[in-house]
Amino acid sequence: MTKLYRLLTEDDTAAFCHKVSDALSKGWELYGDPTYSYDHANGVMRCGQAVTKEVDAPYASDMKLGAQ
Repeated sequence: MTKLYRLLTEDDTAAFCHKVSDALSKGWELYGDPTYSYDHANGVMRCGQAVTKEVDAPYASDMKLGAQ
């Protein structure tokens, strides 16, 4: 078993919640607390949430994590 890690980020809109909900529906699990920070370059609040998932495949740096 291999544990995969992803950091989901998005502007502070419903799109962030949908991105996290989609990952959870595909077997990813929340890892740690969400983050919330002001993006000065774009003038928006940004959210982040780490997720992990165990898969029956060896890790490869070219694997598409969102497709797992």
